[in-house]
Amino acid sequence: MSHPTLNGPRSFTIRVPATSANIGPGFDVVGLSLSLHLTLTIKLAPSAAPAPPAITYSGEGADEVPLDAYKNLTTRVALYVLRCHGIAKFPSALTLHCANEIPFGRGLGSSGAAVVAGVLLGNELGQLHLSRERMLDFALMVERHPDNVTAALVGGFVGSYLRELDAAATEAASVPLSEVLPEYPPDAGEDWGMNPPQPPLGIGHFVRFGWADTIKALAIIPRFELSTATARSVLPDQYSRKDLVFNMQRLAVLTTALAQSPPDPELIYEAMKDRVHQPYRKALIPGLPEVTNNITPSTHPGLLGICLSGAGPTILALATGDFDGIAEDARAIFKNHGIEVDWKVLEVVGGCEVQEDS
Repeated sequence: MSHPTLNGPRSFTIRVPATSANIGPGFDVVGLSLSLHLTLTIKLAPSAAPAPPAITYSGEGADEVPLDAYKNLTTRVALYVLRCHGIAKFPSALTLHCANEIPFGRGLGSSGAAVVAGVLLGNELGQLHLSRERMLDFALMVERHPDNVTAALVGGFVGSYLRELDAAATEAASVPLSEVLPEYPPDAGEDWGMNPPQPPLGIGHFVRFGWADTIKALAIIPRFELSTATARSVLPDQYSRKDLVFNMQRLAVLTTALAQSPPDPELIYEAMKDRVHQPYRKALIPGLPEVTNNITPSTHPGLLGICLSGAGPTILALATGDFDGIAEDARAIFKNHGIEVDWKVLEVVGGCEVQEDS
């Protein structure tokens, strides 16, 4: 398909899915794309008088997100991508509306979706024709955990890792983190961060696993936020060999078990257990041990496995049925701890999409 010129009138839409990372024993390794989306509607009308980018926002987080294009995460990432290709500024008369279904600070990949959306936006505005693998490099310069951004980019159930870089490349890869910090310095305007370093090639690598079509993801979402930084701060610096072997054994089984049809509840429930992050985060999420231990395939036929979604506090239950029963019993447990929840039954979906408006 031929693209309009960089300065020509154009409108297009970007959709990026929510994600759930870790999936039991797969800490910082596996991710799953889910049917909540961040949708960007972009219009370029360069015949109008030059003006700074105009951003509007609706849905989840609408009262929290900066509408300044030089302080907004998505547009800041887009500008980083453009500047790495010799394009210093946004096109004139750019308007962007973000409609967001992904709750903030709940372990459903809201920041990863914003970063991937920014990479796609930069690629489209600059007509850069970046490969999926190169777009992953740019996303990983900002969001250093590949599980969320890879799942958002390519979709489905994926495993990923970061390549070890040499010293010079590692130093370069650390610099742009300051380019997109949630809190920007007072001078973070149009000319701030003008010459960022290029991402090294091939930072992240991934594989897509199979997924049984009958399995859906039930997200049980407590009504409080938990930052990833806080959730990581309670993790130990070292683990026992016994705990690491426990997780590796289960992850090796889980990545195949979730593709089998019909899925085996006994196999999957045990394979979704974890000793690397969930035990340390239970103090941050009252009710977590009761939910993960008391809701089982024997008490709730249709349940396959249950775990924290990402860093939490959302609980992810993989199931083929009894969604109401699982959710309501989890709600009752959380209510005993003074916590209200919402819940949604989600599909596993494909990755990000860009669609030209006709």
